[in-house]
Amino acid sequence: MATVTNFNDLDLNATYTYADYLKWKFEERLELFRGKIFKMSPAPSRGHQKILSKLHIAFASQFNTTLCNVYFAPFDVRLQKIKANDEKVITVVQPDLCVICDENKLDDKGCNGAPDLIVEILSPGNSKKEMGIKFDLYEENEVKEYWIVDTSEKTVFMYVLKENKFIGLKPFIEDDNIKSTLLPELNFPLAEIFN
Repeated sequence: MATVTNFNDLDLNATYTYADYLKWKFEERLELFRGKIFKMSPAPSRGHQKILSKLHIAFASQFNTTLCNVYFAPFDVRLQKIKANDEKVITVVQPDLCVICDENKLDDKGCNGAPDLIVEILSPGNSKKEMGIKFDLYEENEVKEYWIVDTSEKTVFMYVLKENKFIGLKPFIEDDNIKSTLLPELNFPLAEIFN
């Protein structure tokens, strides 16, 4: 496939790979879910970005002396259980925030494999994608911990992978201290994020 400079030139019914994705040179932001194109929402709201910024600061300060790396969108994550070349990768996501503790998964293009922890922030219009499609993709590809942040309710839902299935913990509310099950050094008051 040659370089594509206009989104409308793509066949939305076709199945694509990461190699195809790398040749798309247009403004629209996309993700690939099992080879199918999902157009991302326009730029997130200011509130969404403010929460993401505060989360990134909280995460980065917790991991500045560890081997774990923290990245925020846009950052390509090629989800697959076994490393494959670009022509075989059919799922590419851009989580709001992710933590990768295995440096072998990192390259100049992003993350090749499942991050250890992923955070997605709900925005109007993306709840179905974050709580349904991405939930299933993250579980299937063995992301060890998944946080869904509901900014309107000032709540964080944490899911931990146990025997290849996500198990939901009691929701964390604004007054709680949130602590990662996977990475216990990640521990901070949620009020810092939602204020």
